[in-house]
Amino acid sequence: MIITKKEMKEIESTESIICDVCGKKYDIEDWLEIQEFHHINFVGGYGSIFEDGASIECDICQNCLKEMINNFCRIAE
Repeated sequence: MIITKKEMKEIESTESIICDVCGKKYDIEDWLEIQEFHHINFVGGYGSIFEDGASIECDICQNCLKEMINNFCRIAE
């Protein structure tokens, strides 16, 4: 006989994202902007200027990213 029980589990869902550069808040309903957010997430390696083993995270909206890298990026066709 298999005995089971039901458990209620919390489910996290995103309500909004705030750009770490400009501070603007984008609600999840603004999906055109949300889908163009850039999420940076990495761990600093040995000798990293960010610190060895540090967890680095950043969420940047498309407008801030363009302003930051516009003079350096290449747009390929």
